[in-house]
Amino acid sequence: MNKIMIAAALAAGMGTTAIADEANEVTLQLQWVTQAQFAGYYVALDKGFYEEEGLDVTVLAGGPDIAPPQVLAGGGADAMLNWMPSALAAREKGLPVVNIAQPFKTSGLMLTCWKDTGIETVADFKGKTIGVWFFGNEYPFLSWMSQEGISTDGGEDGVTVLKQGFNVDPLLNREADCISTMTYNEYGQVLDAGVNPDELVTFKYEEQGVATLEDGIYVLEENLEDPVFVDKMVRFVRASMEGWKYAEANPEEAAGIVLDNDETGAQTEAAQVRMMGEIAKLTAGSDGTLDPADYERTVATLLAGGSDPVISAAPEGAWTHAITDEALK
Repeated sequence: MNKIMIAAALAAGMGTTAIADEANEVTLQLQWVTQAQFAGYYVALDKGFYEEEGLDVTVLAGGPDIAPPQVLAGGGADAMLNWMPSALAAREKGLPVVNIAQPFKTSGLMLTCWKDTGIETVADFKGKTIGVWFFGNEYPFLSWMSQEGISTDGGEDGVTVLKQGFNVDPLLNREADCISTMTYNEYGQVLDAGVNPDELVTFKYEEQGVATLEDGIYVLEENLEDPVFVDKMVRFVRASMEGWKYAEANPEEAAGIVLDNDETGAQTEAAQVRMMGEIAKLTAGSDGTLDPADYERTVATLLAGGSDPVISAAPEGAWTHAITDEALK
């Protein structure tokens, strides 16, 4: 009888430990490989900000074969980073993801064009070939062209859309007159290839009024009904934003922390320092709270994506301030 009682007590203790661990363990799925785009989370790990909140955080690197919504749906992560077009598309298709925080205030997406093609304004896109990322990244561009009344079916009065891979070769090889670039990544790759900035002209989506929100933190809606999960996310967002603000103020140190976490060894110090400098411009001014006006602009842009919009109706319940309101107290 004593053995049975002891075994029962041990089992109960193990169960309590498991529950305690679950209340403090967080797995975050990044949407791309380890780089300064995600510096805030790596800084929060390195500087002990998560530990101060009692959290045990695991950061999972992404890549071309990893879809964060699928990882989240399969239970492989508690939270994911995602661009809002992808997240809202997933929600409309039946995966109830909710934005709980928005560290990125500004979009880094832009088109980079050869100046010698004669492109000076958006109207000059007509008759040109433009490289565009797909898999959900094409919708801001399609919406932009729709609003400008420019066809994406080619011809003299339209643009020819080239499905662009995650490199800058189409521009360097003159296969495209313009390509999609991020301020913090591909644009620098073009310059690293020996191109002088004076040879280029850029069009930032943010300045064109068609930018969509990038790099938000998303969780499954059903989990927000669990007070234990909510408390964990409040602490996670608070520590993450502390990481982001530290990274903004200390870009070189933050880049070094990112390099320390790059298990592939593919990143270089110069590239990560430059990237962090640009990323800091995108997170500047954000305390993690989603701006409803930015959200409405994103939805309007996605709904205006021509004959094949990314979402067919304005979503309901796709974001909440509950986490950031509590985290900022």
